[in-house]
Amino acid sequence: MKVRQFHRWDATYHEAVAIQKRLQDMLVLRDEPASSERMHTVAGADISFARESGMQFAAVILFSYPNLDILEEVSVADRADFPYIPGFLSFREGPALLKVFSRLRQVPDFVIFDGQGIAHPRGIGLASHLGLCLDLPSIGCAKTILVGSHGKIGDERGCRADLLWKDRVVGAALRTRTAVKPVFVSQGHRISLERAVDLVLSCCKGYRLPEPVRRAHLTVNEMRKAHTETV
Repeated sequence: MKVRQFHRWDATYHEAVAIQKRLQDMLVLRDEPASSERMHTVAGADISFARESGMQFAAVILFSYPNLDILEEVSVADRADFPYIPGFLSFREGPALLKVFSRLRQVPDFVIFDGQGIAHPRGIGLASHLGLCLDLPSIGCAKTILVGSHGKIGDERGCRADLLWKDRVVGAALRTRTAVKPVFVSQGHRISLERAVDLVLSCCKGYRLPEPVRRAHLTVNEMRKAHTETV
């Protein structure tokens, strides 16, 4: 895969803010013509951090869609250079994740990230930032809210409520499993919210998290655990 480089990753806090504001204007938050006909593969991406060593473990798993059979799996261990600052996760995790994506043999039709899309203080979370770098339809699927609030959600699978931030819809709280906590879906890049919600729900196979993200999450946690045991 080719990765577009818009900036240096070793930015200062103020440089990172300026980068986010500049890139936010480049996001495409709508579906492309006939995009649904091209959705034959999906990648799930996640990363896990080992505090003791400062290492992070990134994985991208490529699946067929909609059958969700694993086609390819790539992972990498890398050192986290950018400090942990809420709202700047892409600067900490982005370099390692993009390194993994660059090693994929096949380009996915869309990507689901364990993180935020535009449901972010400056409208450009991990899924949006890396979606731009990859130039792919991307979706943020987070386990917790970074910004915004939502109303009551029904208990049944598929129930949802808009996630609102500053009088704007920035995502959806989505019940992916009956009577289980919702996930928080937001647009990353090159996709509408409705399409993002539909794709996430279609990738959930009995668990709270969509299968591509769930499997990537398991992989990076196993990598981190194995590393910690050897340190």
